[in-house]
Amino acid sequence: MAITGFSFSQSAGSDPDSAYLAMLQNGIQLYSQGKWDESIIQLRTAQASSNKTLAGEALFWIAMAELSAGNYQKTVDDIAALETLDPNSIRINELSYQKGRALYYLGQYNDAIVAFTKYTDSFDPDPLLSPQDLSKKAAAYYWIGESLYAMGQLDRAGDVFTLITKNYPDSSKYEVSSYRIALINQKKIETELLGLLKYSHEESLRIMEEYQRRETAYDQAILSYQKRINDMLKDTRLADLETANAQYQDQLAAAEDRIRTLEDKLAQTSGLASGQQNADNSAARLQALRSSASAMLDELQQSSGNAGGTSK
Repeated sequence: MAITGFSFSQSAGSDPDSAYLAMLQNGIQLYSQGKWDESIIQLRTAQASSNKTLAGEALFWIAMAELSAGNYQKTVDDIAALETLDPNSIRINELSYQKGRALYYLGQYNDAIVAFTKYTDSFDPDPLLSPQDLSKKAAAYYWIGESLYAMGQLDRAGDVFTLITKNYPDSSKYEVSSYRIALINQKKIETELLGLLKYSHEESLRIMEEYQRRETAYDQAILSYQKRINDMLKDTRLADLETANAQYQDQLAAAEDRIRTLEDKLAQTSGLASGQQNADNSAARLQALRSSASAMLDELQQSSGNAGGTSK
């Protein structure tokens, strides 16, 4: 590729080893054919060159091949190796974009945004850029928007995608940015609906919990009232029993008094009956004595009469 010759022309007249150069060119050719693993093997060999420019070029294409193969962490490591080997390499700026893509695929979105921002800042103001550079800058903005979108920062992502559609209408990222804007708007609506649904669900749960709390409190109050009523009934029954017992005791005492009174009257009645009986006995004896005396008198009279008749 022509890029190889350009890079080597920057090497202050040093001639790279022809074997390493051949490996580099072969590796680039394999890369263009999509043979990533085979390309990396050739390029790793070229990387061992003592020529910093050649080794740096090999690292650049290694990073590109690793990115294409989906080896994103290796891509980041190879770019870091090139930055260490040749901080002023002309490839460093372009690799900021590729590093941002690798970091994005690794899920390191904040670091990806830093890399893409560094890349966009490397360009001149838009009016001075060629259509190709404008497209590259728009692509970097697009990946910034994708990183924000992946982090759930939909408003900021929408702002970036809107910037692309307004300032870079001829960019290859225009259509996909427009799609992202529509998707973000849809997601906002879905988020609002989900928020309402969540609020409704939480409100329903809150109302249900409040109802259950009140129902529990009501049941507890009922139990408390029932206990108090039972205690009151128990106290009332006890009081009634005590009152009834007192009345019974009064009635018993009255009955006992009546019994004693009746007993006294009975005793008195028994005494009178006994006296009457004695009187009756005395009268009978007196009558008997009278009868006996009368009989004796009659006998005396008869005796007297008999005696007078004899003397004539």
